[in-house]
Amino acid sequence: MPTVPRRRRSPEEVQAAAPVTGPKKVLLAAPRGYCAGVDRAVIAVEKALEHYGPPVYVRKQIVHNVHVVSSLEEQGAIFVEETDEVPEGALVIFSAHGVSPAVVQSAEDRGLRTIDATCPLVTKVHKEAVRFAKDDYDILLIGHEGHEEVEGTAGEAPEHIQIINGPHEVDKVTVRDPEKTIWLSQTTLSVDETMETVRLLKDRFPTLQDPPSDDICYATTNRQVAIKKIAPQADLVIVVGSANSSNSVRLVEVALEYGAKSSYRVDFANEVDEAWFEGVATVGVTSGASVPEVLVQDVLRLLADYGYGEVQEVVTAEEDLLFSLPKELRATLKKAGDVTRALGGRGNRSAS
Repeated sequence: MPTVPRRRRSPEEVQAAAPVTGPKKVLLAAPRGYCAGVDRAVIAVEKALEHYGPPVYVRKQIVHNVHVVSSLEEQGAIFVEETDEVPEGALVIFSAHGVSPAVVQSAEDRGLRTIDATCPLVTKVHKEAVRFAKDDYDILLIGHEGHEEVEGTAGEAPEHIQIINGPHEVDKVTVRDPEKTIWLSQTTLSVDETMETVRLLKDRFPTLQDPPSDDICYATTNRQVAIKKIAPQADLVIVVGSANSSNSVRLVEVALEYGAKSSYRVDFANEVDEAWFEGVATVGVTSGASVPEVLVQDVLRLLADYGYGEVQEVVTAEEDLLFSLPKELRATLKKAGDVTRALGGRGNRSAS
């Protein structure tokens, strides 16, 4: 159903409704937006379209962002739910969230050409699941049931893995041998909630083993740390990101938990309600790891129109991680003499 057009209230009308005392400003989180894994996946689709020509099929959304998906659709990408929707022999790209071995086998059975754009940090969790299942461990996978990443990881060893959605499910967990039990996690969870789940699990199973390295990815952690610093100073926090983006939704929750008076998630600047600005002096702004910077800049322009022209960037970390493009694509690019964008990462593409 289309949105009903409405007249946006003027800055003067908003100010009259609830006057703001003190200067207006924006606290802009850094880091924010695209992470290396998202950038790599998006570039993979762009390059596949460029070198193979459309259509290029993508299983599930390549990343969880409405703008990115629609932009790639305009270039000739076709997003499908399952590989059986892809014509036999066609090219299909697996999304950044990863797939189970059953999906890989399904594509092979249909003779599909594949490019695996799974984020390397998700692949790391897959490998951990395979390794510990091989050693006959019970694996407690902390994550959101139904999320593509969790489905992919659980599919590596379904007979060994239990999915735990959060602290409220800890009491239901049963294991065969507490001495051979380990926890793993989805890469895009709330750090605090995950650690609370782990604490409760260890209360029940004191010998529960930790993963060999942190499963929650650097980008998720860094974006949460930045908003934790901003939130206590913010009357309002705006998170740019899509509803199905786990890390974007978590940023709203973290902002409220750490002291923001209000927090909302938007896909686009035109979704911002000017009523949110009533009585607001300080606005925090951040974006999820699958959000291009152009969408943040649109929000900042809208805020400037309402008097929030002073922007202070709050830097809590520097990110320079780069990932090589999927090996299947690198071979094609090398053969074609294309050496541009050989890597995926924040420093390697424009803000748009």
